[in-house]
Amino acid sequence: MVAVASAALLTGLVCAPSATSAASATPRATPDTLQEAFAAAAEEYRVPQSVLLGVAYLESRWDGHRGAPSVTGGYGPMHLTDARTALAETPHHSHGTEDPRGDAARPARPPAAEVPPPGELPPRLRTLDRAARLTGLPADALRRDETANVRGGAALLAATQRELGLPLSRDPADWYGAVAGYSGADDAATAAVFADDVFAVIRAGERRTTEAGERMVLEAVPAVDPQREQLSALDLRVPRRDPRTECPLSVACEWIPAPYQEFGDGDYGNHDKGDRPVSQQVDYIIVHDTEGSWDTAIRLVQDPTYVSWHYTLRSADGHVAQHVPTRDVPWHAGNWYVNAKSVGLEHEGFLAAPDAWYTEAMYRSSARLVRYLAWKYDIPLDRQHILGHDNVPGTLATTIRGMHTDPGPYWDWQHYFTLLGAPFQRTAGRWGGLVTIRPDYASHQPVYTGCGKPGVPCTAHGSGAVRLHTAPSADAPLVKDIGLRPDGGASTTGVNDTGARASTGQRYAVADRAGEWTAVWYLGQKAWFHNPPRRPTAVDARGLVVTPKEGRAEVPVYGRAYPEPAAYPKGVPVQPVSPLPYKLLAGQSYALGLRTQGEYLWATTFDPAGHAVVRGQETYYQIQFGHRVAFVKAADVDVRRSDR
Repeated sequence: MVAVASAALLTGLVCAPSATSAASATPRATPDTLQEAFAAAAEEYRVPQSVLLGVAYLESRWDGHRGAPSVTGGYGPMHLTDARTALAETPHHSHGTEDPRGDAARPARPPAAEVPPPGELPPRLRTLDRAARLTGLPADALRRDETANVRGGAALLAATQRELGLPLSRDPADWYGAVAGYSGADDAATAAVFADDVFAVIRAGERRTTEAGERMVLEAVPAVDPQREQLSALDLRVPRRDPRTECPLSVACEWIPAPYQEFGDGDYGNHDKGDRPVSQQVDYIIVHDTEGSWDTAIRLVQDPTYVSWHYTLRSADGHVAQHVPTRDVPWHAGNWYVNAKSVGLEHEGFLAAPDAWYTEAMYRSSARLVRYLAWKYDIPLDRQHILGHDNVPGTLATTIRGMHTDPGPYWDWQHYFTLLGAPFQRTAGRWGGLVTIRPDYASHQPVYTGCGKPGVPCTAHGSGAVRLHTAPSADAPLVKDIGLRPDGGASTTGVNDTGARASTGQRYAVADRAGEWTAVWYLGQKAWFHNPPRRPTAVDARGLVVTPKEGRAEVPVYGRAYPEPAAYPKGVPVQPVSPLPYKLLAGQSYALGLRTQGEYLWATTFDPAGHAVVRGQETYYQIQFGHRVAFVKAADVDVRRSDR
């Protein structure tokens, strides 16, 4: 978010240069490309081009998003903020109605609708106004025109540099304070993380094709050594690191606890006490989006009658708040088995607002946090263990339709896993037997509908998901999901319809090939997707797959891996192991994700002394069955290599 920390600096009351003093009065030709716009603005406002490009990369990855606002009210490549206009332009979205606790403890109250804050918006949410004053450009031009937007960002950086009493130096190392102030953070730790990320980008360099098809380049400046001592001149709050937070030092993390309290008739909220990993192994990290603002998410997680999750990540600057210790079990996944064995991360954003983008700052903070958690709990960095909320299975046939669909088709899994240090790559030749979904995010733009109104096409946008058909043709019907539509209705292109969708990083067993099309086994059927050699949407892989044991025509599929009845001690009700309405049929194969023993956390009382973990002898395999994972009993299947 474009801002400096103190109100005086933000509003330009301290030594704020005029538009004419900040920029040359000489008329300039309009740049033909965005790259040229950055070069021109850097020259005009005497900001190093690498600094301008680095800040913009952290804010938007150089995308203008067609003038649409981000979730925090920022516009354009430089993320100039005009929250009041953005609130009027962005509708509230929803991504499902499941019970997040997962076993019908009580229905969850939906988040409150977004409303403008009372009174005057804080300066950090209206920096576009200041950019207009500095440049003399109209506000609408700064929102909609990328060249104007870049000029506005350059003017803000230059003004901040002057206000800090620093020269408009050609050396990017001299701009650390101005970059830290641009984050809009009100604390030194968050501002420093943002600035450190910008300078990491400057050191390494970046190249990317934008959504508009332009190839942008930031040449590496490997020797840059920023003057971090400039941070003190911003006069930001210096937070004390709360010892209860579980975060790497490379992210700015604060403790905002979710309440654990009783409120009558044996009811309590909003999570369960635990002792993980002693009591239970943590197998999953679940990626969510908030479907609301940071402020709304923080308010809700502090409500004992609502639900909870472990961490919230802020879009503007990647700031992290932890709410529940990772040893405890929040109610976030809509599947109690997964709740008990996962850590949940909520990211500020909307799945059905493709241009209310997930910022690079948030992606990077999230990746560092996930790497830390994966190290702490020995969780593999793959899409069998790092799941979207939309990959968590329903527990019963009756809960499938209510499962959430976030973070949705616009989350960039390939970029995320590249930041995790585990990018999705080809691991086998054509006969490896598996494929890993991996379209080019920016250029792969399937049509989705329902982002605003039902049936209306969403704005064209990059996506990490491919659409699945019943035959090798774009005109063929989409495959059906009988769990979502028991009446046999067809899947749709709806942005929340996961019935015929495979997502980046997911691995499927190959069922067939025909020309530029590949078929995989999916929900008990053959599902085709376009996979041309010159522009592939998947790469070949090999690994382990499960198939029905010889002589079995079909195998039941489950949404949770609960123990057999004999494993339950007296006083703990036996939980039914009810199959989902799908079948794994003879002749089909599904990629094996992980092996686990049947397990159930009995936790229905406020006092954790009444909790119990039930472990059985039944072994399960997690498989990539559809868009969501599922479980099969080891006794029902054989495991073999995919390339046999």
